[in-house]
Amino acid sequence: MTRVKRFVFSPYQTNCFVCYSAGEAVIVDPSCQTVQEQQEIIAFVARQALTIRHLLLTHTHIDHIFGCAALARHYGLDWQLHREAIGMLAHAREQAHFMGIAVEEPPKPTRFLREGDTVTFGEATWEVLHTPGHAPGSICFHDAASNFVLVGDVLFMDSIGRTDLPGGSLPVLMESIFQKILPLGDNTTMFPGHGPRSTLGRERMQNPFLSDSFTRG
Repeated sequence: MTRVKRFVFSPYQTNCFVCYSAGEAVIVDPSCQTVQEQQEIIAFVARQALTIRHLLLTHTHIDHIFGCAALARHYGLDWQLHREAIGMLAHAREQAHFMGIAVEEPPKPTRFLREGDTVTFGEATWEVLHTPGHAPGSICFHDAASNFVLVGDVLFMDSIGRTDLPGGSLPVLMESIFQKILPLGDNTTMFPGHGPRSTLGRERMQNPFLSDSFTRG
């Protein structure tokens, strides 16, 4: 069984996840903007006596990458992401400047993830799902054994990811949701990039953006 610890960081209230199994862990989306927030992650990992095996990004919008440099430096690991997400990561400072904030330049990745790849740690094996539409190179991580999926900003409780930013596309996003995410099953728990967790069944039934009236335009 994989355990999931959620942290909420920065003024953007972005989720960062530490997921762990049998003494090993991954960190997904380092939204920790300040040194204090970064230390929260490091302290939790130390308290749990975890070995970090992978640093993972669902996508590279600025609110999801604040802590890239600090955590990569601390754990001596590179961030893994989809190749199509590298462009936005490489322009992190430009993103930050546009938003009127600062960010330390993220290190260049050395491994790229693609559809169907697996990520293993402890007793867990995750499948990588390529789910574009919200951001270039957006990916999700599915833990079939523990019956959950980390969806980044693809899907939220009662909402979906915005598509008005560069590289966004509503038709592509809806295809990702209906072809990649919802088929994982109604009982699957989803952990989004913002807000509380939900289940895919709840979202299929109650999310207004997944209703027939919305999808038909």
